[in-house]
Parts: sequence; structure tokens; C-alpha cells
Amino acid sequence: MNKNRQRTSSIGIICYYTGYIVLIVAASMSIPVVTSILFKEWNPMLDFMITGAITTIIALSLILFGAEFKDSRPNFGWKHGFVIAALSWIILTFLCAIPYRLSGHTNSFLDACFDVMSGFTTTGLVLTQDLDHLSNGLNMWRHMLTFIGGQGMIVLALSFLTREIGGAYKMYVGEGKDIELVPNVKGTARYIWKISLVYLIIGTVTLWIIGMFIGLKPVSAFLHALYMFESSWSTGGFAPYTQNIMYYHSILYESVTMIIFILGSFNFGLHYAIWQGKRKEIVKNIETQSFFITSFIACMLALIGLSKLNVYPNAVAGFRRIIFNVVSAHTTTGLGSIYARQFALEWGDFGVLIMIIVMLIGGSACSTAGGFKGLRVGIVFKGLIMDVKKLLTSERSMKVYKYHHIKDHMLEDGLIKSSATIICCYMVTFTIGTMIGTFYGYTLADSAFESASVTGNVGLSIGVTTPSMPNFMKIYYIIAMYLGRLEFLSVFALIGYILGGVKKTCIRLLQRA
Repeated sequence: MNKNRQRTSSIGIICYYTGYIVLIVAASMSIPVVTSILFKEWNPMLDFMITGAITTIIALSLILFGAEFKDSRPNFGWKHGFVIAALSWIILTFLCAIPYRLSGHTNSFLDACFDVMSGFTTTGLVLTQDLDHLSNGLNMWRHMLTFIGGQGMIVLALSFLTREIGGAYKMYVGEGKDIELVPNVKGTARYIWKISLVYLIIGTVTLWIIGMFIGLKPVSAFLHALYMFESSWSTGGFAPYTQNIMYYHSILYESVTMIIFILGSFNFGLHYAIWQGKRKEIVKNIETQSFFITSFIACMLALIGLSKLNVYPNAVAGFRRIIFNVVSAHTTTGLGSIYARQFALEWGDFGVLIMIIVMLIGGSACSTAGGFKGLRVGIVFKGLIMDVKKLLTSERSMKVYKYHHIKDHMLEDGLIKSSATIICCYMVTFTIGTMIGTFYGYTLADSAFESASVTGNVGLSIGVTTPSMPNFMKIYYIIAMYLGRLEFLSVFALIGYILGGVKKTCIRLLQRA
């Protein structure tokens, strides 16, 4: 009986906090409702009101079921935090897909779920059709999803807490973030949103001015600025038109968005340190060192490789087509200044290979970016150097090895192994995706490019991701985006929790029989 009570308590804790997270996202649906009203888009308004009502009912049901267990702090373990994070993403993917499907711009509910997962994970691949004629309400929702997902829906929920709760940090870590800007998680969550909102104001105003300068009407320029900031800062890759960043025909617009998505790919801890006056952190931090070194090498190799092919006639074209796309891939943003098939037809195998590598590396940990992160690359590289030095150094003169990430940390074998393990998980996911693509008849280069894009939460496409691609590929890409964003551990915890529950249920049934 005690075990049954403990099991019920465990489920109750998960339901309560999952419901709370779902309720916060349900409340955010009021923004596209208001947007639809302002632009007199009555059908989209109704779509979001229906979705908001359904989401709220489900959220309140979960909260009521788990209410008596919400303060069971001694029972709130790491498994609960991880399961809540993983489960919240699944539930919200289905619920947030409803307005997509009701809009008539997706062929199926699977396509709608694909686009929502793509938004939440800041991937940016799109199956929504006729982007150029979406309602303002749905466009607002699309870009809100990537903005919420970039900061983290759990981070959003925690920022509304009125008091600190025992399992907050465990849920926070479950979403793939582990840095604490201030001593408590609630304060950290609020600071993350404070940083993002400050940049939102600055970035949106800047792009708004540029938008009017290049000929957009004030209201249209403002909406485009808001959408493109949300997409760039969250390294999401969504855009209000099919042409993506090319719609604006402006090197100034492209340059500003590139600055925004580079900033968005940096660790929130780095932003906080700079705000605290520690500007040298930009140079000293292992993540920024890793990012700038790999970006420089990738850009130089791409420029050299494509110059041999005479693809672009001058330096300006080279910057707009090569540097922009390589950095967009490396930060896992996915905004593209060329069309999808141009990667395959113009860049050649060497250019495609560079893009695959930087898409997998990605941006910084605890940022809006995806990939297996510059921090892990830096740690594994330093670990390799450490092992080489150990082989060449006598035991008596062995020293302590460190790396700098906001502060000095010990470079320990356990950390190196855990970093290498996560990188291996990404590589396995990427390899499986590549194999599935080739199984369905796509070329090896195309399959690898698209698989790297979904695994690293990038969003650049070589032309594989279309509404007509096989449903099994869509499902696998959804799973790959989900795994990549939550960095595997939370999803593994959810699977383990479900399997554990099924196992115990089967044992009880067998005992009764």
C-alpha cells in the first residue's frame, strides 16, 4: 500500500507541474487572439480561442489531479524533473498544433505537429503550405513558438512562480539548461527572460527602422521586425514569407539579423556576466573560443572551396551567400540567403560537408541554440590534449587541468566522458536519420544534410523536407528534433519511467493471477 501511495504521489507531482506549464503556454495564446482581432481575422481568432479553451481544460485537469501532491518535496526527484520536461513538450506539441490544422495550411495533423515541434525546438523546418498568405494571427503564433521554445517553456513557467519550489531546478535542468545566474532558479528564469526582452526591444526597433527604410509600410515593417527578431534571437529560422531572409533584398537587414542570431547562440550565463561588467569573459570563455575558431575555419574553407567553383562573382555576394549561411548553420538558426536546392546544385560536396559539420556542432550550452554545443566540443578537445600531456609527463609532475566557463572549472574525466557520451548520442541520431533518408531514395549528401539539420535543430533544408516526403521520415525528424533539443536525458527518463510503470503493472497482474 505504501508503494502504491508513493507511485500515486509520483504521478500526481508530474501531473501538477506538467499542468502548470501547459496552463502558462495556454495563457500565451491570448496574444495571437488579440492579433487576429486587431487585423479582423475572425476565423483565426476562433481557432485560437478553441485551442486555448481545450489547452486550459487539459491543464486544469492535470493540476486538479495532482494538487494534493504538489508540496511533496521529499518525493520530488531528478526523474520527476526530467519526466515533467519531456512530457510537457509532447503534450504541448499536440495542443499547439490545433490552430495549424484548423487554418487549412497543413495537409495533416502530423504536418501540423511537425511544424510545432520545429518551432518549439527552434529548428525552423516547415511543412506549412502557402506561407505567403498566412493570417497575422497564425504568423504571430509560429514565431511565438520559436521564441518560447528558445528560452524554454519551463523557463517561462518558472518565471511566473510566486515562490520557490523544491523541484524547480530539476525541471530546469530537464529542459537542457543547467546554469544558475542567481542563487535561485526562479530568479534565473526571470533573468533569462529579462535578457531576452531587452534584446527584443532593441532588435525589433532596429529591424523596424531598417524595414521602413527598404520600403515596408510601418505596421508591416514592425511585424516583420518582431517576427525576424524572435526567429533570429531564438536561432529558430522561421520567416513570414517563403523566400525567408531573401524577401528583404537588403544586406543591412541580413547583417543585423546575423548579429542577433550570433548573440542568441551565446550562453545566457555569458550575457549575464557581460551585463555584470565582465567583458573579458567573451575572450576567456571556452564556448566563445570554440565558436569563433570553428566559425572562422568553416567560413575560410567554404570561401576557398566555393571560389574554386566560381559560384559567386564578388566579395559582397560571397558574404551574403557563404558567410551568412555558414554562420546561420553554426548558430543553428537556419535562416537561408539561398534557396534549398542551391546547396546541392551549387555548393558541391565540400560545401555541403562543411555545413553538416557546423550544424552538428551548433552554438552554446544554455542558449537558444541547438547542436551538441561548443562547450562539449571544447571540453572533449581539452580532454584529448590533457590525455596526450599525461602520456608525455611523469606522474610526479602531474598538474590539475582546468577550463574557463564563466568561472574556472576542473577538467575531470567524468565530465569529459559525459560530454563525449552526449556527442555520441547526437551522432547516432544523425546517422540513423541519414540511413532513413537513403532508404527512401534520397542521395547520401541530401540525407546527411537534412539529418544534421533536424538533429542539430538548425532548419536549413537541401530540399528533402516537403509535405510530400514519407510520413515515417516526418515522424523520425520530429523525434530527432525533440531528442536534440532536450539533449536526450529527459526523453530517456520519460521512456524509463513509462517502462518502469508498465513493468510494475504487469508484475502485479501476474501476482494476482
